[in-house]
Amino acid sequence: MTKTKNIQLSLRDLVINKVKDYYMLFKIGLSNLVVFSAVIGYFVGSSHWDLLSVFVIALSGYMITGASNAINQIIEKDIDRLMDRTSNRPLPTERMQMLEAILVTGLVAVGGLVLITLYFNSTAGLLSAISLISYAFIYTPLKRINTIAVFVGAIPGALPPIIGYVAANHGQINQFAILIFMIQFIWQFPHFWAIAWVKFEDYKKAGIMLLPSKEGKNQYSALMNVIYVIALIFAGFLPYVFGYVGIKGTIVLTISGLFFLAPAVRLYLTQEDKDAKKLMFASFFYLPISLFVVLFDKI
Repeated sequence: MTKTKNIQLSLRDLVINKVKDYYMLFKIGLSNLVVFSAVIGYFVGSSHWDLLSVFVIALSGYMITGASNAINQIIEKDIDRLMDRTSNRPLPTERMQMLEAILVTGLVAVGGLVLITLYFNSTAGLLSAISLISYAFIYTPLKRINTIAVFVGAIPGALPPIIGYVAANHGQINQFAILIFMIQFIWQFPHFWAIAWVKFEDYKKAGIMLLPSKEGKNQYSALMNVIYVIALIFAGFLPYVFGYVGIKGTIVLTISGLFFLAPAVRLYLTQEDKDAKKLMFASFFYLPISLFVVLFDKI
């Protein structure tokens, strides 16, 4: 009886550990914001919607984003060993074999792309493929070569809402979708740079360069955050200018932008990690607020 119970416990532990490893491989937690923006984009582009379509856009989003994250880890297995924040991932610790990761990731990537293409349209599928390829195969190796990696990474980072939009809008991209893309694209820079500032020493071990200055944490890097947040505030006026969002939503966007700007200015003045963390958390608040405004105050 005891032996059978121990076998059952061991099997349960094995399953739990395997689920945890796949959760880490696909970075499910970090995928939430990406999928959320795709779902909001779907709602914005849809004149009528149903729960099944929302489920499919979310599921395909998790599959494609998760596969992108997994490919990133497959490529950077040896690099991940060098950093504290990534050294416990399943591949560098060899809890998961490379062949298993490649096979499962390939199935998930192809499955996600086929699902969104067949259920919605080829434009949504094409943009999803561009997002996956640019993040996994261009942004990932560029991180160790040049700070332009942030610009490249901002493209797949800003594509989810436009993917959701064209999925709902029968593959059509209009001015409104481009404006949503623009706002999320600009947001990527202070978001990336705040994280890169906080994790600078860890990234440095692996030779990853994301801050705008080659010297890393300095006044110039902090200044670029201020400039891009100001650009983001001005970009927040464009949906109103072009008649897509009302005045109330624009006011909320502006106030949110000013709250985002405050820690950016503070970081410029102090160049301290604690202020970079505040900027990072402010970026997490700004994006969902801006997406909700675009959704609920659209004209």
